[in-house]
Amino acid sequence: MMKKFLVYSLGAFYIIAGTNHFFSPEFYLEMMPDYLPFHELLNVTSGLAEITLGSLVLYERMRYMASFGIILLLLAIYPANINMLLTALDGKDYGVPIWALYARLPFQFLFIYWAWLVRNYKWTNETT
Repeated sequence: MMKKFLVYSLGAFYIIAGTNHFFSPEFYLEMMPDYLPFHELLNVTSGLAEITLGSLVLYERMRYMASFGIILLLLAIYPANINMLLTALDGKDYGVPIWALYARLPFQFLFIYWAWLVRNYKWTNETT
């Protein structure tokens, strides 16, 4: 039962997060480092990637690959999270407390662990 909860909640988390890229693009565009080009394209691409990977992780045959895709995506967007903290420390107001931006950094590693944890989950022979 816990395996299913972890998998379904992971999938839902990324589907919702990816969808949010289209409903609140300004949030994601603001956090992108200036050195990255094509911010709008990157926002759409990362949103579609989150929706796709969140959906694929729900399918047992795709879970392993989707889990690693989520991990790679989290590593790829980590610089944006650092950039968000650094620019907030320089005075940019994201409407989020500084402590939350600090707390967000280690949470990315918990999200990576979550994806790693479910990568091999199978429903066959599950007793609970």
